[in-house]
Amino acid sequence: MAERKTEKKATAPKKVAVKVTTSKKVVTAKNVELAINAENVGFRAGDVYNALASADMPLTVAEIAKRAKINEDETLLGMGWLFKEGKIKDDGHKIILA
Repeated sequence: MAERKTEKKATAPKKVAVKVTTSKKVVTAKNVELAINAENVGFRAGDVYNALASADMPLTVAEIAKRAKINEDETLLGMGWLFKEGKIKDDGHKIILA
C-alpha cells in the first residue's frame, strides 16, 4: 500500500473586523517643567502659606497642593522656603503655620 502525501495549501489569513472602543475620559501625561528660580519659589511659598492660613488646621502635602491648586512638587518647593524662614512646622505627618 502506497502512502499518499497530501500537501496543505497555504491559505490567506482571515480578515477580522475589530471594534475598538475607548472611554470618554482621556488621560494624557503632562510633562510639566518646573522653573526653579527665586521668583517662582517665592510664589509657591505664598500659595502654600495662604492655603495653610485659610485652612487654620494642619494639612498634608496633598491637601495643601489641592487647596493651593498647585502640584505636589511645587508644594514641596514652597514648603522648603517656608521651613527655612521658620514660617511653618511639622505636626506629625501634617504641616501647620508656626
